[in-house]
Amino acid sequence: MTPLHYLSAGEALRLFRARELSPVELMRAVVERAGRVEPDVNAFAEEMFEQALRAAAVAEKRYAPGGEPRPLEGLPIAAKEEQPLAGHSVTGGTLLRPPRLARETAIGLGRIQAAGGILHARTTTSEFCCMPLSHTRRWGTTCNPWNLQTAAGGSSGGSGAALAAGTAFLATGSDIGGSLRAPASFTGVVGFKPPHGRNPVLPPAGLDTYYHHGPMARTVADCALLQNVMAGEDPRDPHSRLPAVSLALGDVGGLRVACCPVPGDFPVDVEVVANTRAVGQALASAGAVVTEIEIDWTLDMVKQALWAHFGTGLAAEVLELDRRNPGVITPYCQAFARKGVENIVDAETGHAVEAAIRERLDAVLGQFDALVVPTLGATEFAAGEDYLSAQVVVNGVALEHFSDASLTPAFNVCSDHPVLAVPSGWAGNGVPTGVQVVAGKYADSVAFRVGAAIEQAVGAGFARIPLVGQEFPQMRHDL
Repeated sequence: MTPLHYLSAGEALRLFRARELSPVELMRAVVERAGRVEPDVNAFAEEMFEQALRAAAVAEKRYAPGGEPRPLEGLPIAAKEEQPLAGHSVTGGTLLRPPRLARETAIGLGRIQAAGGILHARTTTSEFCCMPLSHTRRWGTTCNPWNLQTAAGGSSGGSGAALAAGTAFLATGSDIGGSLRAPASFTGVVGFKPPHGRNPVLPPAGLDTYYHHGPMARTVADCALLQNVMAGEDPRDPHSRLPAVSLALGDVGGLRVACCPVPGDFPVDVEVVANTRAVGQALASAGAVVTEIEIDWTLDMVKQALWAHFGTGLAAEVLELDRRNPGVITPYCQAFARKGVENIVDAETGHAVEAAIRERLDAVLGQFDALVVPTLGATEFAAGEDYLSAQVVVNGVALEHFSDASLTPAFNVCSDHPVLAVPSGWAGNGVPTGVQVVAGKYADSVAFRVGAAIEQAVGAGFARIPLVGQEFPQMRHDL
């Protein structure tokens, strides 16, 4: 029997409506689960359990005869700490500057609350959300529930870890270079980077075309449930010009799917390649027309686009804060800032490289309905490791920088394309692997159709439940 804390969100809502489970009972189960596993996983930056239990009691009344439950009524939902919640502090995981008290709630979080979702916790990130890691000096190390010696990824690492550990039913993330999809891959959950403009974001962040707020969940259907609430125009975000799309999961019969286990010269572990090819075979068995392809992308090409985009602004600010407050910043964040300033690419070159990246993807999706490509080329990052001297090794080759294992940033350059990250299988270290389903511009439903077919073939992952705190010794979270 599935423990209460590992029910799907859809099943929990069904049981609520049938009055076979109460929101209070479910919230208590999640709080108890957090008490058992948080010392090992450390996914939460802030716990709001008492007010969540009070909100669950109110939600319970809406399921009584004559009540009107809303779409997410009574579900425990974790919010990424970077996303403002009125009356709560926002720190970005750093000690370099004081927390600021949010005066306004992120648009997506406000919609979740209006739909009856209960924000019971806020989740950890990397410092300034700048790297696919999940440790800071403010919060310590967030570990992967499947293997506590490995990282949950980042920057939405706490959200992925909470879902995998059974301490949240749904969660929010943000993605400017893979910050939502990388932790989804490492923790075996589902994450959606919507096309830019689908999910509104408060300015100034929402004005950055690389930047997205999106849903994370344990299943594709649950991810669609949350996305249906978060999407749609809002006058506070001038870029949110796309209407909400009501996502429904259908079959993939006749869909043309390109499968690219190794895009360009990106380093990809043999286990990841094998699992990606298995996904392609599964889609073919489900009725899709699958073709294995190559994409003429290079790692250097994507890095040039990123440094043109990120080489000023945040990197310069972080270095100035570090100069004024030496020894406070996490080493990986300091290295990111220095690299950003040292590797600035001029805007003209950056725009040209971005155009080349988009042209190559357009050429693929001009012939296919969707593209399947790995999310990460490596099978793990070590928990708490800054990767200043240590290196990530893929197929016997040490990467120049551990973030070169992320195959996500090209799709922030191509920000009009929806991308659904779903599990693809398991690596030998017990850590999940994942793929990205990339659909044509604004074709969100296609990404979810393909993702649902992959999930049906591979499994949602939670028939295997992480033995948090049993298989591995307790980790130290102080840095």
